[in-house]
Amino acid sequence: MDQPVMTELTTVDIQKLLDFLPHRYPFLLVDRIIDCNADESCIGIKNVTINEPQFQGHFPGKPIMPGVLLVEGMAQTAGALCVQASKSKRPRIVYFMTIDKVKFRKPVVPGDRVEFHMKKLNRRRNMWWYRGEAKVDGQVVCEAELGAMMVADGQDDDE
Repeated sequence: MDQPVMTELTTVDIQKLLDFLPHRYPFLLVDRIIDCNADESCIGIKNVTINEPQFQGHFPGKPIMPGVLLVEGMAQTAGALCVQASKSKRPRIVYFMTIDKVKFRKPVVPGDRVEFHMKKLNRRRNMWWYRGEAKVDGQVVCEAELGAMMVADGQDDDE
């Protein structure tokens, strides 16, 4: 009888995220990543707070998180997953390449906890494609397919 393959799920805290991603406040849109399964899947966590700068103008009196920031949060989550899975000792950077099939389902507001559920669709050399769903309280608020390319920091080659 075949034994099921056990996968160890790992977590990426904010300190490790700062090592993996070049983004910093106010543009770092992931607070933590949980349930990492190599470069296959993970869940990024974003705690949305009223003191974030986008809420000063989007929209005064009715703060709503811009949809483009939800997509960026998905991209950052997938990018950190790619860097973590990389075996290279050289610093890596992930460039956002494509975005497809984006849908916004429900507004995200201060006080929400967004979960970016990312699943790998494909990988070819230094390029990855992911499908993502942003969820609040288990409800999908945004979905998209994203493509990214990882290169050595400051380089335009794949190794």
